[in-house]
Amino acid sequence: MALPLRKDVPLEQTWNVNDLYPTKKAWSNDLRNTEILVTNFKTKYTNSLTTPKDFKVALEDYATIQKHLEWLEHFAFLQQSVDMTNPEANQLLRTFSNFAAQISAQLTFFKTVALEKTPTFLDEIATLSPQFKPVIREWKNAQKHQLAPEVETLLASLEPIFNQPENIYTQARAADFKFPDFQVAGKNYPLSFVTYENSYQFSPNHTVRRAAFKNFSNVLNNYKNTLAANYYAQVLREKKIATLRGYSSVIDYLLADQEVSRDLFDRQIDTIIAQLGPVMQKYVKLIQKQRHLSEMTFADLQIDLDPDFSPKIPLDQAPKYISDALQILGTNYQEMILQAFSKRWVDFPTNKGKESGGFETTPYGSHPYILMSWSNELADVYTLVHELGHAGQALLTQQQQNILVSEPSLYIVEAPSTFNELLLTHSIEQKSTDKRMQRFAYTKMLTNTYYHNFVTHLLEAAFQREVYTLIDAGQGFDGDKLCAIKKSILQRFWGDAVKIDDNAALTWMRQSHYYMGLYSYSYSASLTIATQAFLKLLANPTKGVANWLAFLKLGNQKTPLEAAKVAGVDVSTKKPLEETIAFLDSIVDKIILLTNQLEG
Repeated sequence: MALPLRKDVPLEQTWNVNDLYPTKKAWSNDLRNTEILVTNFKTKYTNSLTTPKDFKVALEDYATIQKHLEWLEHFAFLQQSVDMTNPEANQLLRTFSNFAAQISAQLTFFKTVALEKTPTFLDEIATLSPQFKPVIREWKNAQKHQLAPEVETLLASLEPIFNQPENIYTQARAADFKFPDFQVAGKNYPLSFVTYENSYQFSPNHTVRRAAFKNFSNVLNNYKNTLAANYYAQVLREKKIATLRGYSSVIDYLLADQEVSRDLFDRQIDTIIAQLGPVMQKYVKLIQKQRHLSEMTFADLQIDLDPDFSPKIPLDQAPKYISDALQILGTNYQEMILQAFSKRWVDFPTNKGKESGGFETTPYGSHPYILMSWSNELADVYTLVHELGHAGQALLTQQQQNILVSEPSLYIVEAPSTFNELLLTHSIEQKSTDKRMQRFAYTKMLTNTYYHNFVTHLLEAAFQREVYTLIDAGQGFDGDKLCAIKKSILQRFWGDAVKIDDNAALTWMRQSHYYMGLYSYSYSASLTIATQAFLKLLANPTKGVANWLAFLKLGNQKTPLEAAKVAGVDVSTKKPLEETIAFLDSIVDKIILLTNQLEG
């Protein structure tokens, strides 16, 4: 069955972009108004930023411009993300991208002037305007890597070109990949990128699942050199800018904005591969035994241990699952999040041209927007509660922080989302004393929360590290080289527990995270914080909830390590990570014990 066109999906299941602008004309009017604001800003502050008070006023005006830009951008890209085959939506986003590049180039003088000031002068701005302290902290960190004003202006004007590799990748994946139907036992099965990612890879029928993976991989293989060339353009651009700014390594350059060291990045990758690998191998060997598979292949890694105990979850049941999971965080938080259903924060339908996967984004001063594709699986509830975790943090942060300090570091940004997933598992587990239900809850925790974030994304990060090492050494790559890197990493993690073939090696083609800097590894870093905070909450609910809500309100007020301490977690050492892996090992042992009891 072919995917429906966007115009044919139920309106009530879509998000409401008209909460940003009622019409495209209103959007266009604000585009012109914002251009005037920027022109006035440049006229007012060029050659006039001489005192800390001047910067205080300028930062307030700059924040106003940024809010307009956020709304303008979201109105454009939200419409394009749900239908990349829509020429009008694509043009709207191109119009904004070109506009934003022009605006960015005009505004670069502001940061350039700021970075020319002494640290003492910048500290005086922070004293005068405490709400902007994180901005001053970032400026001071960036001072030694600042380029000449004309170079900064040029780089800003080139942003639309710099962003093209990611745009090309997402367009190709959503609009150009053509997947043929496949047959199993005389039955025809339609295949698309979304249907494989959202359905076939979870299929309990191993013949259908493996046939889908083979046909899915055949199409990916046809594009591997094109996408490798596109990815090379991305990493080469990052290397050139890193060198321009005085970084010897792309990794150091990309970590700078996160305000964490290379040691923390390497620790996540090396510790998880070495210590979590054997834990996950133990679990997949249990799956192989329970599902009577002669061998465990990469195509089998997403299947349930007990597929006959996997309830379908219609969309109308989602609010109950979400409400129960979040109850522990208090009525205010719970009611704030449940607005997602009545106020159309979420885009649920699966339609032709829609971006796969899920994301959350909250324009400053608006409600959140969440993209996903609902397929009546429990995994959808996990995706939804995950994205609502982001939404909750955004709303609480925006209540407390200025727009310029409302975005937390990438290192901790996934903690609220994965924390909510742990709450969902806890809620499901607590509802029943039935051993099969308990095992079901534990397996969902392991596969939905940790496998995706601690394994899939972490192995993406290990892949990135190898790629950037090549680039730092002045080498390049093609599709076969990227496949070889990915295959080697998968084999290292899974050992002899999983057969890793050439189709598994194509996995690097399935995610857009490679175009987002060093984002993938931060899932595991965030989940380490989330796990330890969750366990502390269970041990002491009153203190745990208070600490967690305080953490959610921080935005970028503190560095990642300082923010984690607000949640009660010290990530300056590897202890939280090792304790989290030990926690997962105990979960696998509980699943094995419950399985033996159920069989006995």
